[in-house]
Amino acid sequence: MKVRPFKGIRPPREIVEEVASRPYDVLNSEEARAEAEGNEKSLYHIIKPEIDFPVGTDEHSPEVYEKAVENFAAFRSKGWLVQDSEPHYYIYAQTMDGRTQYGIVLGASVEDYMTCCIKKHELTRKDKEEDRMKHVRINNANIEPVFLAFPDNEVLEAIIAEVTSGEPEYDFIAPDGFGHKFWVVDNKKQIETISAEFERMPAMYIADGHHRSAAAALVGHEKRQQNADSHTGHESYNYFLAVAFPASHLRIIDYNRVVTDLNGLSPAEFLEKLEYDFIVEDKGTKVYRPAALHNFSLYLEGHWYSLTAREGTYDDSDPIGTLDVTVSSELILQKLLNIGDLRTSKRIDFVGGIRGLEELKRRCDSGEMAAALALYPVSMKQLMDIADSGAIMPPKTTWFEPKLRSGLVIHSLAD
Repeated sequence: MKVRPFKGIRPPREIVEEVASRPYDVLNSEEARAEAEGNEKSLYHIIKPEIDFPVGTDEHSPEVYEKAVENFAAFRSKGWLVQDSEPHYYIYAQTMDGRTQYGIVLGASVEDYMTCCIKKHELTRKDKEEDRMKHVRINNANIEPVFLAFPDNEVLEAIIAEVTSGEPEYDFIAPDGFGHKFWVVDNKKQIETISAEFERMPAMYIADGHHRSAAAALVGHEKRQQNADSHTGHESYNYFLAVAFPASHLRIIDYNRVVTDLNGLSPAEFLEKLEYDFIVEDKGTKVYRPAALHNFSLYLEGHWYSLTAREGTYDDSDPIGTLDVTVSSELILQKLLNIGDLRTSKRIDFVGGIRGLEELKRRCDSGEMAAALALYPVSMKQLMDIADSGAIMPPKTTWFEPKLRSGLVIHSLAD
């Protein structure tokens, strides 16, 4: 893996909490408008600049992208974003529910992405790629990072421990209650060692941010082609902003499903048909959480049920076939409910586990949904095995928390 330190563009310590924001794709325009209200320093003015226009303005209109550039320049001229004078790596720590994960902020290689050494596990949509490509092109910068994972490495763990034993540059708790700390790696030996250790790795893995990584790499590739006569490989556009975490630090949480109807079946008929492929147990009205792989939680008409897939209904030798999203899609959603394409069907919605199983109950009890299905979370090993095999996970398989906070550091393509 080719990685490199970079001259980060970042906020002064005293205003970092005002600048930092949630990622652009976890909230809509109105939510961003509300969160940025009264805060001219919020990064939403750059990553969701439609908030500076009247409600209803098309977020993909040329003037909105141009506003992002205007706001980015204004943040720099006002000193709200300041570029470091020397290239650095950075350490970023996130704390949720008393558990902390530590990542290395770095420039990831466009070439490594294009040659699939940075491995994917999800498909991307061209329209979403193009949106982020426009944003990167017009700002000539990666404003938000990609979330990567790498195989555990003792040398890098030791550097992380050494750096984080010192005073952090940033230390704050975001409005969602998650803690964020950030350190600058300015020791030349540590910087050289980080680069060397990544060079020994055969691959890294995209955990979250498939559209951001595709867009950043494609823009970098475009710039290489446009600069063919003088291209050296050392230009900043050959790299994009990422935070890479040791795989063991990360936890994937459940990504659950709610359906609008039972495909013409009564609840009793639906439960009866489930018995063919599952051992069905009524758990009563108390919330039931899946206990292991191939065990599911069903909420239906005020009751929770345990569904355990029967032997022979899944293939543990197939990295895709053994996934519970595959088992539930084939045996429940497709076979019984006739929900085929999870990307386009209007009869299904998806609920990140961060909202809790009570959210599934709420949506069903309200009458909005007919039933809910909770899944056991995918493991990092499963994700890496699938990425190594070159296969693609089914839609809505992984949910990572906490999300990376945007605005702690930005990577310029112009240096």
